[in-house]
Parts: sequence; structure tokens; C-alpha cells
Amino acid sequence: MIEPARTVDQVLAELEELRARDLPTHGGRTLAYVYDSGVAEADELGRRALAMYGSTNGLDPTAFPSLLHMESDLIATARRLFHGDDEVVGSVTSGGTESILLAVKTARDAAGVDDPVLIVPTTIHAAFHKACHYFGVDRIAVPVDPHTFRADPVAMAAAMDEHAGRVVLVAASAPSYAHGVIDPIEEIAGHTRERGLRFHVDACIGGWVLPWAGVHQSWDFAVDGVTSLSADLHKYAYTPKGVSLLLHATPELRRHQFFASADWPGYTMLNATVQSTKSGGPLAAAWAVVRYLGDEGYARLVRTALDGTTALVAGVAEIEHLQVVVPPDSTLVAISADDSCDVFTICDLMLERGWFVQPQMGFAGGPATMHVSLSAATAASVPDFLDALAAAVATAVERGPIVVDEDLRAAAESLDPATLDDDAFAGLLQVAGLAGDTGAVEVPAQMAPVNALLDVAPPRLREALLTAFLDHLTR
Repeated sequence: MIEPARTVDQVLAELEELRARDLPTHGGRTLAYVYDSGVAEADELGRRALAMYGSTNGLDPTAFPSLLHMESDLIATARRLFHGDDEVVGSVTSGGTESILLAVKTARDAAGVDDPVLIVPTTIHAAFHKACHYFGVDRIAVPVDPHTFRADPVAMAAAMDEHAGRVVLVAASAPSYAHGVIDPIEEIAGHTRERGLRFHVDACIGGWVLPWAGVHQSWDFAVDGVTSLSADLHKYAYTPKGVSLLLHATPELRRHQFFASADWPGYTMLNATVQSTKSGGPLAAAWAVVRYLGDEGYARLVRTALDGTTALVAGVAEIEHLQVVVPPDSTLVAISADDSCDVFTICDLMLERGWFVQPQMGFAGGPATMHVSLSAATAASVPDFLDALAAAVATAVERGPIVVDEDLRAAAESLDPATLDDDAFAGLLQVAGLAGDTGAVEVPAQMAPVNALLDVAPPRLREALLTAFLDHLTR
């Protein structure tokens, strides 16, 4: 059957219909995944630049020198903001995960050791897990302080010594995604500097907030011993997806990031990032928005977001049954509930009220939490958010916490995902509520029962179940 061509208006109408099913990206009510400045002019400028440069190709900077110019401008801006000297170099990537992948890959290649090791706190972003998986690096996750959720420098130093000769990189967060707190960068850097180790600061979510936030601790290239740093622009620089920066303290530290291959009959492949062909659109959009907003604009937006965060934390303290897990250092807040209700039901109820709040599973004996990323556009709506949250908690308490069937819990704890085949996973998806009676995978209207079951499953089974879900969903 030949698919008929559509008119422009028909295709646009189809796109509008499809987009209507998604979470909103503007309005400040989606409190994860997207970041909204609330500045309509910046949004429009970003869209226009994205379209203007959508057909350019960053594969060869000599063919599109405008892209090289814009990349250099963004790196120069970041170098200044992050207290880097003239030696600091950098690259624009597609997002925080690519920046982190490259940081780990570069350190591994530069070290050239057998059985390379990465030392991180348990709160480090899962992108580091992915990097270790991709590049054959052993990840040594060191428990954090159970009260502050910050990395333990002494314990990390002990891990460095235990794996001496194999450690290619140490990493920490500014701030961590799950709890919104900055790891003790200066103390960790003291240990890495003493041992001659590379130290990466993951500032993907804080890099465009902390320079204007007035934080008291040093976390960037001002700290002697920080050798690389990642910062996303499509988060709190409020640029279109997806643009991140990876910076190295010196050109020598970056050298192993590059890949070149002339051993074939085509053009000599030369890449600074994981991608070869890449649209110049996101880079141009980021450059345009960063130039438009400038330091004054970002200072204003950061203050607005931080004021909203302060108001949110104070408001949560007034809602019975809820508590903020740890006072945040930035714009990220983790909220837990007492035994009278559960956060998964609260998240569902908030979505019904027009607010997307991200559920986070329990980890290492800690409670399940709700993650909230405040953006500048959310701040004015914090009172409305708190009213909705209080109402959602009251309803959740009336319903009572979800109780996972003991047989299901026991099965989840005993199953070895490595022994399960595709049919077994299909059955588990149905049991978990992620497939209908026909076996077709579908996203349920109420995710709370599913999340409660996933919460009691060991991490390996949870990973396997969600992988199977995505696999079946995309077949």
C-alpha cells in the first residue's frame, strides 16, 4: 500500500494532535525533564535560531565556520563563569549524558591501564553507570553521608587507595540530581590532587545556576584539582534541547577525547564528540539565548527560581505527612512522605491536578521520594502548587498507602532477571500492570501501583522490567 502525501496543513494538524498528548513544556507545571524561563522572547529566539541552523552540520567546522565561532563563544562564557583560566578548553555536546560519557572515555584512554576504575558517590548521576557500561570501566560507588546525602571524602579517598593504580577518574556532583545538594568538591579535590588523579565535577544541572546563586563552597575550576566539568545549557540556561558543555582544565587533558580514523577510502573521520554528523541547530539556539539573556538575565532568573525553591521548602514544612529530605543547595528538592500515605499516589494525584512531579524509588534503605526541579517559570505558581500538593496528600491519606502483595514482594526479591526469557518478561509486565489483558504493553492511567511494585523490586530486576517495557512498547 502506497502512503499518500499530505499537505502542509494536514501534517501540521497531525503534529498538533500528537503533541497534545505530551506533558506541557511551558507554564512551569512540568517539574522534571523540561526547564522553563518564562521569557517568551528567549523561547521564540531559540526556536528561530534552531530553524535557521537546522540543516547545518557540525561534522566539519571548516565547512561551517559559524558553528565553530558559536562553540568558541559558549566555551569562553563558561570558562569565565566557572573560574577557568586561559588554558581551559571545551566542546559542545548533545546533552549531559554525552558530556559524561566523553569525560569517562577520555580519562580511560589517557590512563591506558588494565581494569580501569571510576570512583563516585552512590548519588552520582546514572549517566556515569552508562559510561562505565559502555567503556568497560569498573564503577566503585562509595556510600554518602546518610544525613546530608553528600559524598564522604574520607571514604572516597580510601577507595582511591584500595584501587590504586587502576583509578582513571573520580567524580562528584554540583549538585546531585536526586537530592539537590553539592558534594564537598574541595575536600575530594584535595585527595585526588595528592594522588595525581583526574577529578570531574558533574554540574550538568547546576552549572547555569550556581554562578549566580551565592553558594559559599567552591565547586568549579576555582578548586585546584578539578580537571573537567560538565554543564548543560538546555537546563537552566533555558535553551532548546539538546546542548551541554564539557570543559577540561588544559588541552592536554582533553587530547584523548578526540577520535580520528583515516584507515578507509572515504574522508578522514575526525570527531571531538560521540556524534559525527550533528545539526548545528541546537548550538545556534543555545548561543542565541545565552547572548540574549546575558549575566543580568540569568542572575534575575536564578534569583526567581531560588526564591521559588525557598517558598516551596517552607510550604512543604507546613503540610502534614510530608518533609523535605535535605535542605537543597540549588533548585532541586526531594520530598518524602510518612507511613500514612505514599509518594507514588501523591504523584498520580498531582498529575490529575495538572502538575508533573517525578517519583524516585527508595535506595539503600532510604525512602521513596518526589523530585521537584524548580524553574523560573514555576516560582510564581508555587502557592498554587502547594495548594494542589496539600489536597493530593489529604486524598492519599484517605486512601492509605499502597500495600504490595507479600507473594509479589517475595517473588520480586527472589527472581533472577538473567534467567528470564521474553515470554517470562511479558508475563511479568502484565503482573506489574504494564500490559493489558491482550498482552499489549500500555502505560496505565495510574502509575502508583506499578511504581510501588517497582520500588520493592531489587535494582537489577527493576532495570530488567523497565527495559522489557521499553522493548515491548517500541515494537
